[in-house]
Amino acid sequence: MLKWTQKLGMVVLLFALWEGLARSGVWTRHLFPGPLEVMQTLVAMVRDGRMGGATARSMGRLLRAYFMSVAIGVPLGLLIARTAFFRNAVKPVVMGLQALPSICWLPLALLWFGLNDSAILFVVVMGSVLGISIATEDAVNGLDPQLSRVARTLGVRGPRFYFGVLLPGALPGIVTGLKLGWSFAWRALLAGELLFVSGGLGQLLTMGRELMDVAQVMAVMLAIIFIGITVDRVLFQTVETRLRRRWGLTAPG
Repeated sequence: MLKWTQKLGMVVLLFALWEGLARSGVWTRHLFPGPLEVMQTLVAMVRDGRMGGATARSMGRLLRAYFMSVAIGVPLGLLIARTAFFRNAVKPVVMGLQALPSICWLPLALLWFGLNDSAILFVVVMGSVLGISIATEDAVNGLDPQLSRVARTLGVRGPRFYFGVLLPGALPGIVTGLKLGWSFAWRALLAGELLFVSGGLGQLLTMGRELMDVAQVMAVMLAIIFIGITVDRVLFQTVETRLRRRWGLTAPG
Protein backbone atom coordinates (compact mmCIF):
# COMPACT_ATOMS: atom_id res chain seq x y z
CA MET A 1 0.00 0.00 0.00
CA LEU A 2 2.85 2.39 0.85
CA LYS A 3 4.52 1.71 -2.49
CA TRP A 4 1.35 2.45 -4.47
CA THR A 5 0.68 5.57 -2.37
CA GLN A 6 4.16 6.88 -3.17
CA LYS A 7 3.68 6.22 -6.90
CA LEU A 8 0.27 7.89 -6.93
CA GLY A 9 1.64 10.84 -4.99
CA MET A 10 4.43 11.32 -7.53
CA VAL A 11 1.94 11.23 -10.42
CA VAL A 12 -0.27 13.81 -8.69
CA LEU A 13 2.77 16.01 -8.02
CA LEU A 14 3.87 15.86 -11.66
CA PHE A 15 0.38 16.77 -12.90
CA ALA A 16 0.21 19.61 -10.38
CA LEU A 17 3.56 20.98 -11.57
CA TRP A 18 2.38 20.60 -15.16
CA GLU A 19 -0.82 22.57 -14.45
CA GLY A 20 1.11 25.19 -12.51
CA LEU A 21 3.54 25.69 -15.40
CA ALA A 22 0.64 25.93 -17.86
CA ARG A 23 -0.97 28.65 -15.70
CA SER A 24 2.29 30.54 -15.15
CA GLY A 25 2.09 32.32 -18.49
CA VAL A 26 5.59 31.37 -19.65
CA TRP A 27 3.88 30.06 -22.78
CA THR A 28 0.33 30.62 -23.99
CA ARG A 29 -2.20 27.88 -23.29
CA HIS A 30 -2.16 27.07 -26.99
CA LEU A 31 1.57 26.30 -26.88
CA PHE A 32 1.55 24.71 -23.42
CA PRO A 33 -1.88 23.27 -22.60
CA GLY A 34 -2.65 21.93 -19.15
CA PRO A 35 -3.27 18.28 -18.31
CA LEU A 36 -7.06 18.65 -18.54
CA GLU A 37 -6.94 19.88 -22.14
CA VAL A 38 -4.46 17.15 -23.08
CA MET A 39 -6.59 14.43 -21.48
CA GLN A 40 -9.66 15.72 -23.32
CA THR A 41 -7.75 15.55 -26.60
CA LEU A 42 -6.54 12.03 -25.78
CA VAL A 43 -10.10 10.87 -25.04
CA ALA A 44 -11.32 12.42 -28.30
CA MET A 45 -8.59 10.64 -30.28
CA VAL A 46 -9.50 7.33 -28.66
CA ARG A 47 -13.20 7.83 -29.43
CA ASP A 48 -12.73 8.76 -33.09
CA GLY A 49 -10.40 5.78 -33.66
CA ARG A 50 -7.24 7.70 -34.55
CA MET A 51 -5.35 6.54 -31.48
CA GLY A 52 -6.42 2.92 -31.80
CA GLY A 53 -5.58 2.69 -35.50
CA ALA A 54 -2.20 4.36 -35.10
CA THR A 55 -1.32 2.20 -32.09
CA ALA A 56 -2.24 -0.98 -33.95
CA ARG A 57 -0.07 -0.06 -36.94
CA SER A 58 2.90 0.91 -34.77
CA MET A 59 2.65 -2.20 -32.60
CA GLY A 60 2.35 -4.42 -35.68
CA ARG A 61 5.60 -3.00 -37.07
CA LEU A 62 7.27 -3.20 -33.69
CA LEU A 63 6.36 -6.85 -33.10
CA ARG A 64 7.60 -7.94 -36.53
CA ALA A 65 10.90 -6.10 -36.16
CA TYR A 66 11.38 -7.17 -32.55
CA PHE A 67 10.89 -10.87 -33.27
CA MET A 68 13.38 -10.58 -36.13
CA SER A 69 15.82 -8.92 -33.73
CA VAL A 70 15.41 -11.70 -31.16
CA ALA A 71 15.82 -14.41 -33.82
CA ILE A 72 19.09 -12.82 -34.95
CA GLY A 73 20.42 -11.28 -31.73
CA VAL A 74 20.22 -14.24 -29.35
CA PRO A 75 22.06 -16.73 -31.63
CA LEU A 76 24.60 -14.03 -32.50
CA GLY A 77 25.24 -13.39 -28.81
CA LEU A 78 25.69 -17.11 -28.19
CA LEU A 79 28.18 -17.37 -31.04
CA ILE A 80 30.16 -14.38 -29.76
CA ALA A 81 30.29 -15.87 -26.27
CA ARG A 82 31.19 -19.43 -27.30
CA THR A 83 33.18 -19.08 -30.54
CA ALA A 84 36.66 -17.57 -30.74
CA PHE A 85 36.20 -16.34 -34.32
CA PHE A 86 33.02 -14.41 -33.54
CA ARG A 87 34.51 -13.10 -30.29
CA ASN A 88 37.66 -11.81 -32.01
CA ALA A 89 36.31 -10.71 -35.40
CA VAL A 90 32.57 -10.04 -35.07
CA LYS A 91 32.30 -8.59 -31.55
CA PRO A 92 34.31 -5.40 -32.35
CA VAL A 93 32.00 -4.75 -35.31
CA VAL A 94 28.91 -5.27 -33.14
CA MET A 95 30.26 -2.97 -30.44
CA GLY A 96 31.10 -0.31 -33.00
CA LEU A 97 27.69 -0.43 -34.66
CA GLN A 98 25.99 -0.37 -31.26
CA ALA A 99 27.49 3.09 -30.66
CA LEU A 100 25.70 4.35 -33.80
CA PRO A 101 22.23 5.81 -33.06
CA SER A 102 19.57 3.79 -34.83
CA ILE A 103 18.12 6.82 -36.59
CA CYS A 104 21.39 7.12 -38.53
CA TRP A 105 20.31 4.02 -40.47
CA LEU A 106 17.18 5.75 -41.80
CA PRO A 107 18.78 7.53 -44.81
CA LEU A 108 20.26 4.24 -46.01
CA ALA A 109 16.99 2.42 -45.33
CA LEU A 110 15.06 4.93 -47.42
CA LEU A 111 17.56 4.58 -50.28
CA TRP A 112 17.57 0.79 -50.12
CA PHE A 113 13.90 0.05 -49.43
CA GLY A 114 12.01 3.24 -50.32
CA LEU A 115 9.20 4.92 -48.39
CA ASN A 116 7.55 1.81 -46.98
CA ASP A 117 7.37 -0.40 -43.92
CA SER A 118 10.56 -2.24 -44.84
CA ALA A 119 12.61 0.90 -44.21
CA ILE A 120 11.13 1.33 -40.72
CA LEU A 121 11.54 -2.37 -39.94
CA PHE A 122 15.20 -2.19 -40.94
CA VAL A 123 15.82 0.79 -38.65
CA VAL A 124 14.06 -0.92 -35.74
CA VAL A 125 15.99 -4.16 -36.21
CA MET A 126 19.30 -2.31 -36.33
CA GLY A 127 18.29 -0.41 -33.22
CA SER A 128 17.61 -3.50 -31.12
CA VAL A 129 19.42 -6.55 -32.50
CA LEU A 130 22.90 -5.38 -31.45
CA GLY A 131 21.82 -4.64 -27.88
CA ILE A 132 20.17 -8.05 -27.61
CA SER A 133 23.27 -9.83 -28.89
CA ILE A 134 25.56 -7.97 -26.46
CA ALA A 135 23.25 -8.70 -23.51
CA THR A 136 23.07 -12.38 -24.50
CA GLU A 137 26.85 -12.59 -24.64
CA ASP A 138 27.14 -10.98 -21.20
CA ALA A 139 24.53 -13.37 -19.78
CA VAL A 140 26.38 -16.43 -21.12
CA ASN A 141 29.78 -15.16 -19.96
CA GLY A 142 28.32 -14.52 -16.51
CA LEU A 143 27.45 -18.18 -15.97
CA ASP A 144 29.30 -20.15 -13.35
CA PRO A 145 32.13 -21.97 -15.21
CA GLN A 146 31.47 -25.00 -13.04
CA LEU A 147 28.22 -25.59 -14.93
CA SER A 148 30.18 -26.19 -18.13
CA ARG A 149 32.68 -28.44 -16.37
CA VAL A 150 29.94 -30.53 -14.78
CA ALA A 151 28.11 -30.80 -18.10
CA ARG A 152 31.27 -31.99 -19.87
CA THR A 153 31.93 -34.49 -17.10
CA LEU A 154 28.43 -35.89 -17.53
CA GLY A 155 28.87 -36.06 -21.30
CA VAL A 156 26.39 -33.29 -22.09
CA ARG A 157 27.50 -31.72 -25.37
CA GLY A 158 26.14 -30.22 -28.56
CA PRO A 159 22.46 -29.22 -28.68
CA ARG A 160 21.80 -30.84 -25.30
CA PHE A 161 24.36 -28.55 -23.70
CA TYR A 162 23.05 -25.40 -25.36
CA PHE A 163 19.35 -26.06 -24.78
CA GLY A 164 19.64 -27.95 -21.51
CA VAL A 165 22.41 -26.09 -19.67
CA LEU A 166 23.59 -22.89 -21.36
CA LEU A 167 20.32 -21.21 -22.32
CA PRO A 168 18.41 -22.07 -19.10
CA GLY A 169 21.33 -20.85 -16.99
CA ALA A 170 21.67 -17.59 -18.91
CA LEU A 171 17.93 -17.03 -19.28
CA PRO A 172 17.51 -14.35 -16.57
CA GLY A 173 20.24 -12.24 -18.15
CA ILE A 174 18.88 -12.88 -21.65
CA VAL A 175 15.41 -11.73 -20.58
CA THR A 176 16.95 -8.52 -19.23
CA GLY A 177 18.60 -8.06 -22.62
CA LEU A 178 15.30 -8.68 -24.40
CA LYS A 179 13.74 -5.99 -22.22
CA LEU A 180 16.44 -3.52 -23.21
CA GLY A 181 16.09 -4.56 -26.84
CA TRP A 182 12.36 -3.84 -26.68
CA SER A 183 13.00 -0.31 -25.38
CA PHE A 184 15.58 0.30 -28.12
CA ALA A 185 13.15 -0.98 -30.74
CA TRP A 186 10.31 1.19 -29.41
CA ARG A 187 12.44 4.34 -29.64
CA ALA A 188 13.77 3.48 -33.10
CA LEU A 189 10.26 2.80 -34.37
CA LEU A 190 8.91 6.16 -33.28
CA ALA A 191 11.96 7.98 -34.63
CA GLY A 192 11.44 6.31 -38.00
CA GLU A 193 7.70 7.01 -38.06
CA LEU A 194 8.30 10.71 -37.36
CA LEU A 195 10.14 11.26 -40.61
CA PHE A 196 7.60 10.13 -43.22
CA VAL A 197 3.96 9.17 -43.61
CA SER A 198 3.56 5.88 -41.79
CA GLY A 199 0.07 5.83 -40.29
CA GLY A 200 1.46 5.14 -36.81
CA LEU A 201 1.93 7.05 -33.59
CA GLY A 202 4.89 8.90 -35.03
CA GLN A 203 2.69 10.29 -37.80
CA LEU A 204 0.19 11.54 -35.21
CA LEU A 205 3.03 13.43 -33.55
CA THR A 206 4.07 14.93 -36.89
CA MET A 207 0.49 15.92 -37.72
CA GLY A 208 0.14 17.61 -34.35
CA ARG A 209 3.33 19.59 -34.97
CA GLU A 210 2.28 20.62 -38.50
CA LEU A 211 -1.17 21.74 -37.26
CA MET A 212 0.42 23.41 -34.20
CA ASP A 213 -1.87 21.26 -32.07
CA VAL A 214 0.32 20.91 -28.99
CA ALA A 215 -2.46 19.16 -27.08
CA GLN A 216 -2.42 16.36 -29.68
CA VAL A 217 1.37 16.09 -29.48
CA MET A 218 1.25 15.80 -25.70
CA ALA A 219 -1.67 13.35 -25.84
CA VAL A 220 0.27 11.04 -28.17
CA MET A 221 3.32 11.35 -25.91
CA LEU A 222 1.21 10.24 -22.93
CA ALA A 223 -0.09 7.29 -24.95
CA ILE A 224 3.48 6.30 -25.88
CA ILE A 225 4.54 6.48 -22.22
CA PHE A 226 1.53 4.42 -21.14
CA ILE A 227 2.18 1.71 -23.74
CA GLY A 228 5.86 1.52 -22.80
CA ILE A 229 5.15 1.24 -19.07
CA THR A 230 2.40 -1.33 -19.64
CA VAL A 231 4.61 -3.62 -21.74
CA ASP A 232 7.46 -3.29 -19.25
CA ARG A 233 5.37 -3.93 -16.13
CA VAL A 234 2.88 -6.49 -17.43
CA LEU A 235 5.18 -8.56 -19.64
CA PHE A 236 8.89 -8.14 -19.00
CA GLN A 237 8.89 -7.40 -15.29
CA THR A 238 6.52 -10.31 -14.59
CA VAL A 239 8.63 -12.76 -16.58
CA GLU A 240 11.88 -11.40 -15.14
CA THR A 241 10.64 -11.63 -11.55
CA ARG A 242 9.39 -15.19 -11.95
CA LEU A 243 12.62 -16.31 -13.58
CA ARG A 244 14.75 -14.75 -10.86
CA ARG A 245 12.67 -16.39 -8.14
CA ARG A 246 12.82 -19.76 -9.86
CA TRP A 247 16.58 -19.47 -10.29
CA GLY A 248 16.94 -18.39 -6.66
CA LEU A 249 18.24 -14.92 -7.50
CA THR A 250 15.60 -13.13 -5.40
CA ALA A 251 13.71 -14.03 -2.26
CA PRO A 252 10.07 -15.12 -2.78
CA GLY A 253 7.25 -12.94 -1.53
